[in-house]
Amino acid sequence: MESKEIRKKFLDFFEKKGHKIVPSSSLLPTDPSVLFTTAGMQQFKEYYLGKESPYGSNVASCQKCFRTSDIEEVGDIEHLTFLEMLGNFSFGGYFKKETIELAWEFLVGPSLKLDPERFWITIFKGEGDIPKDEESYRIWKECLGIDQEKIYEFDREDNFWGPTGKEGPCGPTCEIYYDLTGKPCSKGKNCIPSCDCGRFIELWNLVFNEYYQNREKKLSPLKQKGVDTGMGLERLAMVMQNKDSVFEIDLFQPIIKEIEKQSLKSYCDNRRAFRIIADHIRGAVFLASEGIAPSNLEQGYVLRRILRRAIRFGKLLGLTNNFLIPLAQKVIAIYQDVYPEIKTKETDILIVFQKEEEKFEKTLEKGLKEFDKLLKSKIKNQKSKIIEGKEAFDLYQNYGFPLELTEELAKEKGLEVDKQGFAKNLKKHQEISRAGAEKKFGGHGIKKLQTTNYKLQITKLHTATHLLHQALREVLGEHIKQMGSDITPQRLRFDFSHPTKVTPEELKKVEDLVNQKIKEDLKVQREEMPYEKAIKSGALAFFKQKYPKIVSVYSINNWSKEICAGPHVQRTGELGSFKIIKEESSGAGVRRIRAVLK
Repeated sequence: MESKEIRKKFLDFFEKKGHKIVPSSSLLPTDPSVLFTTAGMQQFKEYYLGKESPYGSNVASCQKCFRTSDIEEVGDIEHLTFLEMLGNFSFGGYFKKETIELAWEFLVGPSLKLDPERFWITIFKGEGDIPKDEESYRIWKECLGIDQEKIYEFDREDNFWGPTGKEGPCGPTCEIYYDLTGKPCSKGKNCIPSCDCGRFIELWNLVFNEYYQNREKKLSPLKQKGVDTGMGLERLAMVMQNKDSVFEIDLFQPIIKEIEKQSLKSYCDNRRAFRIIADHIRGAVFLASEGIAPSNLEQGYVLRRILRRAIRFGKLLGLTNNFLIPLAQKVIAIYQDVYPEIKTKETDILIVFQKEEEKFEKTLEKGLKEFDKLLKSKIKNQKSKIIEGKEAFDLYQNYGFPLELTEELAKEKGLEVDKQGFAKNLKKHQEISRAGAEKKFGGHGIKKLQTTNYKLQITKLHTATHLLHQALREVLGEHIKQMGSDITPQRLRFDFSHPTKVTPEELKKVEDLVNQKIKEDLKVQREEMPYEKAIKSGALAFFKQKYPKIVSVYSINNWSKEICAGPHVQRTGELGSFKIIKEESSGAGVRRIRAVLK
């Protein structure tokens, strides 16, 4: 059964069971405490807390997810960074009995017809003040007839899920495992679902949201109980297609075959390298389709990390320059019917990949030579088998080596990396870069201001930054995202995502548009509202900022709208005239504008 049929069967099954099918949300979440969407429930989080769902109480989806926690695990049979999560959700509509029975019917009933004897179940055994999930145990054993010997109890670490972010709904889980081999490993009776021998694969996680965990990690009962389930499409396809790993299913085979074609090497002889490249190129395509550009910050850093990791493993396989492009095209061909946005943004995606590969090519060879020098020095002088934090930071600063790449190289040579030392050097570097930035001012670091005139100039430039942001989006496109900003009394500096140099003609259009809005003397209005409401209303957010539940939204005559702590002028006419003095690169896929007010 092909993956597209499995995806359709799942959604059709739950639609017939009275669920509203909701499209996948963006990989960029509205919750600022998390980098990416990692689970299907994230777009429904507020409905578990009592807000009325516009979709009704029962929904289902196939959600795009990206998980940074699994990057180091990629290469085994099941772990991925990007994945599609099949899930059904209920906000006070049904609870444990219906959830378990629906899952069981889908798996062993007419939809998939999987062998019921191959399934094993785990439940929450209770911990501290949270009781054992007796109800789920009874449903599996008494209602569905699962053998008692195939039901296992685990603690909070294994069978209690959530919340996503720093606070939110959470609760005990039932995990449904599939027995891939039917054969115990050398552990004998201890070869149970928690065994890491490869016999079992976790297929479906049923979460029963009964609690709310606050930022202090204290639990309180939810007024409205909810259901949140998640099943990886790739893992299910692996089972349905009787494959040995997720990388052998139909969603990966065209990518794997293209790597074989380019490298003239066999997947069977180079499984780990092939799997890492295939996973990372797939994840990178979806991240880039969201407008993310490689950088040294947050989402951009993750994209840079997986692209550069793919490039390095490509080098080990002997792949030639620009090998990312045909692989990305394979990914786009596989998914364009399900996620048409990746086809629409194909040119932008390929430009991002080409530029990052070119940028990394220039530094990789030098960096590898520098690493070899470092290695030989330690061997010759019989130094400790630890790469110091300063040494790792120099590779990062001078050759663009992510810490993880240095760790990988070191591990291959039997060395370790002082990660704490690296972090200290990085922090010191950032402090030097922000010299004089003594306090936060509406999200921007500035020097302490002692006079009213300086404060007024800062305020004016702050408003000008909002005008510039919107003007860039109108002239260059809505892919523009604020990547950083700094204001002094003399000038503003604004970093934004964009794959190419901004032409003089484009800069002139941006500058003219800002000055036009200044001449129109538009009113600047401030309104307080919940963060989620602000995002849904179209307000832009500075991606690095961690926002409170209630935020300030500044609107400039319905033309510009941003979440911001302020302060701002009352009308744009107070700004005078706006002048761009420089446009330059601030990193791969990130441009920087410096501008002044006259």
